[in-house]
Amino acid sequence: MSTEAVDWAMDKAPMPRTEKGKPDTTGRHVLQVLAEYANPAGANTHPSVLRIQFRTGYDRTTVQRALRRLEKAGLIRRDGSVDSRTRWQLAMEMVRPASDWTDLEREETEYRAAAAERKRRSRSKGVTGAESVTVTDAKPVTVTDAESVTGDVTDSAPSRHALNAQPSRTQRRPNHQQPPVNQLHKDSCPPPASEPDPGPQSLFDEPNAPIQLTAKQQQDADFDAWYALYPRKENRGKARLAFAAAVKKGVKPDYLITALHKHRDHWVACKTETKFIPHPTTWLNGERYDDELTTPANRWKGPAPTAPSSMTDEEKKRALRF
Repeated sequence: MSTEAVDWAMDKAPMPRTEKGKPDTTGRHVLQVLAEYANPAGANTHPSVLRIQFRTGYDRTTVQRALRRLEKAGLIRRDGSVDSRTRWQLAMEMVRPASDWTDLEREETEYRAAAAERKRRSRSKGVTGAESVTVTDAKPVTVTDAESVTGDVTDSAPSRHALNAQPSRTQRRPNHQQPPVNQLHKDSCPPPASEPDPGPQSLFDEPNAPIQLTAKQQQDADFDAWYALYPRKENRGKARLAFAAAVKKGVKPDYLITALHKHRDHWVACKTETKFIPHPTTWLNGERYDDELTTPANRWKGPAPTAPSSMTDEEKKRALRF
């Protein structure tokens, strides 16, 4: 290893450039490896491409391209071969211009100045001007409701109310819109006792004007009335969907309620048990509201049946029971 060659490759050799004019850091790294194997005159350096790959970590193609760029820039020259490896001669007569260092110093100075300017602007944005700061006197001020006061509080005598304090013409208002003094009085004072707040109206109140229900509210009310009449309470949610489907098909809610009254009377007349009454959903989906109901079949009204004479008395009694 030659100290002179390494010192030249690291500090004194011109910076190689890529095809786009940018610093070729890959080529400079390869040049430093070649300098490590050169003599003090920069000659007789012949590391293999594999050795350069091991020292730099680049792949084979990258190393070969870097060698071609260095050769094209004139920083290295071919000087024969050793054991089928190319022997290179470093162009140590080439020296880096002093302007490279001055240019770096100038760029560093400009960067520091720009950073300082950005910092100054950032600080100036967080500080408001002195005109927006309002300094008030520390004389006693009477405040009744702190939550209802949104404006600035200025100097006032002990006998004056804080809400009556008028802002001066030179005093700046805050960014938000300050409500007028009358509005502040109205917000801070409770409503008079003679005019109580009526409060919100519900569906169960009796207001002066009738409450207009939406179509959904009216349908829910009709379903509740129908479901309250149905004798078998099961699957209310499914029944609500079936009720809405029937109404959507064009069946009037009043017709469903009237039909249910008839079915209730029929079930009572037939003494139908609850478990034999169809589910509400089944009644609606099956369109049972359109069924034709018949009265219970009358019992046998003809002559009383007689048992054959060949039967015994016990068998006659058993047969006549049915």
